[in-house]
Amino acid sequence: MSYTDDNLPIDQILCGDNLELIQQLPDSSIQLVITSPPYFQQRDYGDGMGNETNVNEYIDKLICLFRECVRVVRDDGNIVFNIGDKYQESNLLLVPYRFALAATETGLVKLVNEITWVKKNPTPRQFSRRLVSSTEPFFHFVKTDKYFYNPKAFLAKSNSPIPPKKKNGTNIGKRYYELIDESDLTEEEKLVARLELSDVIQEVKSGKIQSFRMKIRGIHAAPFGGQEGGRTSQLKNKGFTIIRIHGNKLKRDVIKMDDLIETHDVIETPVATLKGNKHPAIYPVEVVEEFLHLLTPSGALVLDPFMGSGSTAVACKNLGRHYIGYDINAKYCEYARQRVNDTPIIPKLLFENI
Repeated sequence: MSYTDDNLPIDQILCGDNLELIQQLPDSSIQLVITSPPYFQQRDYGDGMGNETNVNEYIDKLICLFRECVRVVRDDGNIVFNIGDKYQESNLLLVPYRFALAATETGLVKLVNEITWVKKNPTPRQFSRRLVSSTEPFFHFVKTDKYFYNPKAFLAKSNSPIPPKKKNGTNIGKRYYELIDESDLTEEEKLVARLELSDVIQEVKSGKIQSFRMKIRGIHAAPFGGQEGGRTSQLKNKGFTIIRIHGNKLKRDVIKMDDLIETHDVIETPVATLKGNKHPAIYPVEVVEEFLHLLTPSGALVLDPFMGSGSTAVACKNLGRHYIGYDINAKYCEYARQRVNDTPIIPKLLFENI
């Protein structure tokens, strides 16, 4: 069976070989591929990936599928792979990074980020000669620079700006006045610098901004390589630059469940467990939802070629996205479909307009 743009298996979980199934999808039909393949020799998933005799064979098989993922993703789409690592004879194989390098060496994609998932409850084992592994990487790949990206919606539940407080202190910016006097700026440049410094101090005192930083030519080093663009030019041409700080939290490349509730610098989530689940490894719906916020618009079509327990499908249903899922194990497919059916449709979607 083949599919056209008008006849895609939307909101379906199909049982079968994912490489055969994905080859039936048309080019550039998917907004996001997000998946967590069976880890190399970690668990018994039955038939399919993960049971290869050596890590190179495992990577080769993954890359065959990855090439098809690239084909079906739109030019403004994204690809996210979560890969686990493996110890072999007390040696860490660095499987995720071998895969990431092999993926970029295809020449088909760019690697935008490695986003770290911090597990809140890793497997409770005690080792005498190594530490417990408690993180896993999600690799974010793109085909072109036109990829959809909405960082404001990423970890947005508690990532609102910190409200600035009015400050009435008399010492705000005092040291910058002293540095202006000590600098080798011309008198005209010093006058302009003092005036703009006075203005930004008033913005802090009134609560308009939270804080600021000032860089002065000859006192502070210019950004290496000019990464700050206009600020480098200001430092060179005006003799100074002022950086206003509004209290927005940085969008960092780590995910932590506690931060979904509080600070959101990292994504830390418990390893998921579900009553009646047949799958030996579930990644949390909350993690998938954060990638949907970041990398897809509402109504987008998402593909998970290793659907497993159905977390990707549940996340899509929660957030108003469509999904296509594959798994070779009939029991997993049956369970995932039931899990999606049991997930209520949320009438009012949250964070869609952030």
